[in-house]
Amino acid sequence: MTSLLPNYVAGRWVAGTGPATPLVDPVTGETLVSVSSGGLDLPAAFDHARTTGGGALRALGYAQRAAKLGEIVKLLQANRDRYYEISLANSGTTRNDSAVDIDGGIFTLSYYAKLGASLGDSHALRDGDLASLSKDQSFGVQHVLVPTRGVALFINAFNFPSWGLWEKAAPALLSGVPVIVKPATATAWLTHRMVADIVEAGILPEGAISIVCGSSAGLLDPIGPFDVVSFTGSAQTAATLRRHAAFVERGARLNVEADSLNSAILCADAAPGTEAFDMFVSEVVREITVKSGQKCTAIRRAFVPASHLDAAVAAITAKLSKVVVGNPRNDSVRMGSLVSREQLAHVRDGIAALGEEAELVFNGATLPLVDADAAIAACIAPHLFVMRNPDEALRLHDVEVFGPVATLAPYTVRDDVLPETHAVELARRGQGSLVASIYANDSTHLARVALELADTHGRVHALSPSVRQTQTGHGNVMPMSLHGGPGRAGGGEELGGLRALGFYHRRAAIQGSAETLGALVDAGVQASSPS
Repeated sequence: MTSLLPNYVAGRWVAGTGPATPLVDPVTGETLVSVSSGGLDLPAAFDHARTTGGGALRALGYAQRAAKLGEIVKLLQANRDRYYEISLANSGTTRNDSAVDIDGGIFTLSYYAKLGASLGDSHALRDGDLASLSKDQSFGVQHVLVPTRGVALFINAFNFPSWGLWEKAAPALLSGVPVIVKPATATAWLTHRMVADIVEAGILPEGAISIVCGSSAGLLDPIGPFDVVSFTGSAQTAATLRRHAAFVERGARLNVEADSLNSAILCADAAPGTEAFDMFVSEVVREITVKSGQKCTAIRRAFVPASHLDAAVAAITAKLSKVVVGNPRNDSVRMGSLVSREQLAHVRDGIAALGEEAELVFNGATLPLVDADAAIAACIAPHLFVMRNPDEALRLHDVEVFGPVATLAPYTVRDDVLPETHAVELARRGQGSLVASIYANDSTHLARVALELADTHGRVHALSPSVRQTQTGHGNVMPMSLHGGPGRAGGGEELGGLRALGFYHRRAAIQGSAETLGALVDAGVQASSPS
């Protein structure tokens, strides 16, 4: 009988009641552990986090909370090998793909630990400069940011059980806000293990971190007006969440990162044989294969000048044909499995949908799987489509296949101010995306294209040969940069340095005399605005 992972709420470990959901190895089909959230007293859990956890965190200054993050970093680093084992077993990822999740999460924590240390032991942040409200300058206003006196609930996705937790929890805990994490059930084991290690080490005050594994039923009911909720998942689920009384009636904050049809654009000057063309090909292949394409930031649509389409197809398919797919326990394997057979079915459905209007030019189904039974494993090899009439396409700009699948499409190079105008128009058909990447040999030209994409993308990754060795990758989310996107992508914002703290703070305008406003520093407000 497999072990049942308990939930950690209200300062204690509590086993869920009722039917448990098994977590399986997506390559072998073996049941690993099980989870259940049945029978939990959620209102009590949320109240304990707000009062006990929140009170203890707010009693610490920013630098003191940052030091706690630093302690967590050391603990997680010490247990990395164990986390890699869990990731391999429960997510079916290669070691390199596990690193994106595990080491990426640890790096993000480390970044916020260092950033928080620069804020000193203040308890609030100055927001902008003092402004006078009177002619004689005797009466003025100072905007401040103070931690919300609520709880931060994270409803996370299955693809990043480590990074998905820490990219949210790091700025929340640094802000002085307790967190309750609900990891996606399929891959909850890694999140659970990390939280358990932190609880066992006693690094954080009681109530500062909680975890609920299993069903999310009733999870939003205890949300109050000063709580915040961060959701990563499908746009359909996000739409359901937005209608909940917690947000419609009680006014709680909701941050959403949802579906995203991200683009890559090969600029007009990046002809085959140039460095920019080679960078484009390498990045498209990497984004198809890393994490088996299970990244919200992965390239789904790649636009190239019509005259370069055949060359791009040939170069990308040549690289994809060398990708070894199967059991990541085999050293020859470079791409592991999807997280579950259920996800495999969704990917296959998406491939079929795209195939109704696009041409399949690389069919990964013809490649053999290494040390994996196709009838049991959730493995699928890369697929590449070509849509020759992108202006007439519907599914290309609407269907996100969350797996190793991408579509190439030609655009018309126009003889006007911006030759890539057509490609930008096609990218915008995604109705809002997390990221677009652009490739050109002319570095200065990239700035003009980037600004044209900025209104519909949260991040624009502009690459020329000068940064070939230093660029961080189209799909790699760095804590210094904004992560989020408008429209279809959810309209939310995460990370971006100290900008991430804004979601967990409340802004207030304090009006008073020059003496009163000057005394805010002594009362715990940071003297200078955070950058």
